Amino acid sequence: MDTRNDFFSDKNKVLGHPSGLFVLFFTEMWERFSYYGMRAILVIFLTAVVTDPNNPGWGWDTSAALSLLGTYALFVYLTPIVGGYLADKIIGYRMAVVIGALLMTLGHASMAIETPLFLYIGITLLIFGNGFFKPNMTSIISKMYEGRDEKKDGAYNIFYMGVNAGAFLGIMLCGWVGEKVGWSYGFGLAGIFMFLGMLQFYFAQPLFGEIGDKPNPSEDDAVADKIVDATAGESVKLNPFLPVDYALTGVFIVSALIFIFNDPLSKIGGINTLNFSVFGMTDSLFFALLAAISFILLLVIRIPRYTRIERDRMIAFTIFCLFTVFFWAAFEQAAGSMPIYIRDFTDRVLEGGAATTFKIVDLLVTVVPLIVITYVLSMLFKNTYAKIGLSNIILGFSFLIVWAIVAYKLYIEFQSSESEVPITWFAILNSLFIIIFAPLFTKWWDSRYNPPASVKYFLGLFLLGLGFAFLAFGAWSVPAGAETAALSMAWIVFAYLFHTLGELCLSPMGLSYLSKLIPARMIAFMFGVYYLAIAIGNKLAHYIGGDIEKITQEYSLSGFFLIFTIIPIAIGVVSLVLHPLLKRLMHGVR
Repeated sequence: MDTRNDFFSDKNKVLGHPSGLFVLFFTEMWERFSYYGMRAILVIFLTAVVTDPNNPGWGWDTSAALSLLGTYALFVYLTPIVGGYLADKIIGYRMAVVIGALLMTLGHASMAIETPLFLYIGITLLIFGNGFFKPNMTSIISKMYEGRDEKKDGAYNIFYMGVNAGAFLGIMLCGWVGEKVGWSYGFGLAGIFMFLGMLQFYFAQPLFGEIGDKPNPSEDDAVADKIVDATAGESVKLNPFLPVDYALTGVFIVSALIFIFNDPLSKIGGINTLNFSVFGMTDSLFFALLAAISFILLLVIRIPRYTRIERDRMIAFTIFCLFTVFFWAAFEQAAGSMPIYIRDFTDRVLEGGAATTFKIVDLLVTVVPLIVITYVLSMLFKNTYAKIGLSNIILGFSFLIVWAIVAYKLYIEFQSSESEVPITWFAILNSLFIIIFAPLFTKWWDSRYNPPASVKYFLGLFLLGLGFAFLAFGAWSVPAGAETAALSMAWIVFAYLFHTLGELCLSPMGLSYLSKLIPARMIAFMFGVYYLAIAIGNKLAHYIGGDIEKITQEYSLSGFFLIFTIIPIAIGVVSLVLHPLLKRLMHGVR
């Protein structure tokens, strides 16, 4: 029985969309709350001095902390490929979401114990949990809106507002609690809301009917037969994997895993079993290079075997993936080297009128979005309480906790005549700027002035580099070897502003061009390539970012951020220069 028509009846709508969409909105919001809340304090906690009497950290080297973060971020983008496959074929989307949320809850709880063993257990659980959770939320939305494509754009916009709301609140509250109260409380808070989000979703399942249930093998076979029948009369050139393809894939996987695991093992635990020199390259960089070469060879061998138009479009998309690696390698400094910059080189203590102004701004940016989200919650209550009352009670209880923490936070902050801006506070600017500017970019992309893909990638990379230029310029006076400074917070604000504008130009483009350029039967392979590009970018970001102290000592802090100014802008110019070639390769796709 198809229950999708019931979703779109007037009695089940909230703000013009099915109430089930808003259950997903809040579930995703709590997951992003926990993910970004934990990530905001991880590096600061690991690198904080052990002797701090108020809130001691573990005193790790920056390179060790960012090595761990980079490996975690890499797997976060790879495991959804496996989790999505398992949900499609075996367990169904809704059960995958519940399993993922439970694993992530246990992961955050483990990290709150604050021992090395439980830290590694926690991060492992978070990686696997994310793999089950992340791909299947959007799959449920896709199923819910089947046959209603005209409503999909609005649905995804609402859903991604939940993403940004969760990131905003998670960084704000977990960051403040972690820095001001205790690291364990910050990690634990992320786990509490992940657990409540899981319960809220689990008890809301009657609202979804059969959508997201376990797949029916016979139905899947029937659909597959229809696809075969539909394409039987077309000139379709299949491209099965040959022995050479499997060999290159094996070399890539083995060499990549050696590099990925050796990096944190050698930097954190001093385990150098795999850390040997080959051709003068140390730190297993040889295996990173071997992985890159083998993967490029795999693409070079496979792609020409497709038909001409398919081949050209896949080459164009592969070039976009390469730009994506460079973008995320710079953008993700926000989770690694930038918090170090803010902690050690920024004057965050405000007094008098400046302190009062910040407290008022902090109050407004905290309370106003929370009021809006609470209003949406009340609308969901009104429409669904009779059907999923327990889910709504859990959700309401979650918001009571949020409001209580916000009230306590504001009370503490207004008690003091001065204010020290938390290190993590600046990270909320990304979500805040997205909420402010995303509607403007949407109107731009929908207008006749919508630029071509190469220009969007140029703008994204150029604006990203410009953001780092503010950090480099602000640190110009900091001499080489300096360990502290008192730079203006304005440079951080400008950096986040331009980084976000760059993200809005480039980040949504990947999956959009995947759907436009790649035939349906090849999307799985290229989807993996795209997420692999993001994963490599994340790992590369923290591999390079881990050298911030070394580069600052040998050159300067400004020199470190100039790297992330020059390279993205240069790659952006390459994108612009390649415009005629890319236009030809895309064969009319805009």
